[in-house]
Amino acid sequence: MMEGDIATFIANLGFPIAITLYLLIRFEKKISDLSEAINALKNEIQKNVKR
Repeated sequence: MMEGDIATFIANLGFPIAITLYLLIRFEKKISDLSEAINALKNEIQKNVKR
Protein backbone atom coordinates (compact mmCIF):
# COMPACT_ATOMS: atom_id res chain seq x y z
CA MET A 1 0.00 0.00 0.00
CA MET A 2 1.14 3.49 -0.70
CA GLU A 3 0.84 6.40 1.70
CA GLY A 4 -2.06 7.86 -0.28
CA ASP A 5 -3.92 4.56 -0.10
CA ILE A 6 -3.54 4.42 3.67
CA ALA A 7 -4.76 8.01 4.07
CA THR A 8 -7.79 7.31 1.86
CA PHE A 9 -8.53 4.11 3.77
CA ILE A 10 -8.46 5.95 7.10
CA ALA A 11 -10.53 8.84 5.72
CA ASN A 12 -13.16 6.45 4.36
CA LEU A 13 -13.42 4.48 7.59
CA GLY A 14 -12.94 7.29 10.10
CA PHE A 15 -16.31 8.96 9.54
CA PRO A 16 -18.44 5.79 9.83
CA ILE A 17 -16.50 4.72 12.92
CA ALA A 18 -17.00 8.14 14.54
CA ILE A 19 -20.75 8.10 13.81
CA THR A 20 -21.06 4.54 15.13
CA LEU A 21 -19.30 5.43 18.39
CA TYR A 22 -21.45 8.55 18.81
CA LEU A 23 -24.66 6.57 18.33
CA LEU A 24 -23.54 3.77 20.65
CA ILE A 25 -22.81 6.27 23.41
CA ARG A 26 -26.20 7.97 22.95
CA PHE A 27 -28.12 4.69 22.82
CA GLU A 28 -26.32 3.38 25.90
CA LYS A 29 -27.82 6.22 27.97
CA LYS A 30 -31.29 5.61 26.52
CA ILE A 31 -31.06 1.87 27.21
CA SER A 32 -29.99 2.54 30.81
CA ASP A 33 -32.95 4.87 31.30
CA LEU A 34 -35.33 2.27 29.84
CA SER A 35 -33.91 -0.46 32.07
CA GLU A 36 -34.46 1.69 35.15
CA ALA A 37 -38.04 2.44 34.07
CA ILE A 38 -38.76 -1.24 33.48
CA ASN A 39 -37.38 -2.16 36.90
CA ALA A 40 -39.46 0.55 38.57
CA LEU A 41 -42.56 -0.68 36.75
CA LYS A 42 -41.82 -4.27 37.77
CA ASN A 43 -41.51 -3.21 41.41
CA GLU A 44 -44.82 -1.32 41.31
CA ILE A 45 -46.59 -4.29 39.73
CA GLN A 46 -45.18 -6.61 42.39
CA LYS A 47 -46.39 -4.25 45.14
CA ASN A 48 -49.91 -4.19 43.67
CA VAL A 49 -50.10 -7.96 43.21
CA LYS A 50 -49.14 -8.61 46.85
CA ARG A 51 -52.05 -6.50 48.16
